[in-house]
Amino acid sequence: MDEAQQNSEIEKIANLMIHDDVSLDEQDITKLEKYKNQIKEDCNLDDENAMKLVYETLLYRKLKNSDTGDILEKGNDFGAGFS
Repeated sequence: MDEAQQNSEIEKIANLMIHDDVSLDEQDITKLEKYKNQIKEDCNLDDENAMKLVYETLLYRKLKNSDTGDILEKGNDFGAGFS
């Protein structure tokens, strides 16, 4: 999957999560299963890589909702390791 496709999928899943009122900090695997399965279907990924994309989506939502414009600075708060 190329970067553009990955970004598009993250945006799609983020919108689904918002519609479903999923918390930015959701960690319950059973609640996240829906999104993992959607990613597997959309992108033909295995369980592990689909789940990684679910967690990237949660991180994306946190960064998008942060109160600062400096995403690189806030990325460290979430353990993203941006430099």
